[in-house]
Amino acid sequence: MALSDALKRLSPDEYLAEERRDTHKQEYLRGPVTALAGASPSYNRVVFNLAGILHSQLRQSGCHGFGSDLKVQTPGAEMFAYPDLTIVCGEPQLRDVLLNPTVIVEVLSESTEARDRGEQFLLYIQIPSLRDYLLVSQNESRIEHYARQPDNRCLLSVVNGVSGDVYLSSIRCRIPLGEVYEGVDV
Repeated sequence: MALSDALKRLSPDEYLAEERRDTHKQEYLRGPVTALAGASPSYNRVVFNLAGILHSQLRQSGCHGFGSDLKVQTPGAEMFAYPDLTIVCGEPQLRDVLLNPTVIVEVLSESTEARDRGEQFLLYIQIPSLRDYLLVSQNESRIEHYARQPDNRCLLSVVNGVSGDVYLSSIRCRIPLGEVYEGVDV
């Protein structure tokens, strides 16, 4: 989802209070608050396809998927964000926000790519429960998969082309890129 220009700087508590009152989604990153804007048809198709793929495989697994209206908080309340898709295994820890995601998926757009790859990624990987972080292109058939290793390092693998697939061992799901990009002009 596209980000508009930064609006203002708030404390985490001020941000959460404003989010409870407002109907517009805004993300918080160490003070600045940024409004979320609409997204392209390709972006929406990729998100919808991914949700369908994951939903069908998560049935009866003890893991649950959520769309982009569920806010995630990073440790120290440095960031509050709305990932495109979030998966939680076990009981969700919620306090206005989700604290224990297992998988976070971000579909890249021109306005969010630098943030998704940069500071946002560095904050997401501080979440102890997070096992997998996916960056999904909407313009070409490519998924970048950061998988947390037992020693806490993140291992990057990149899968290109509609014949490839990504396997998320944390949730035992396989994501075929051909299905992710079905109906998308890449």
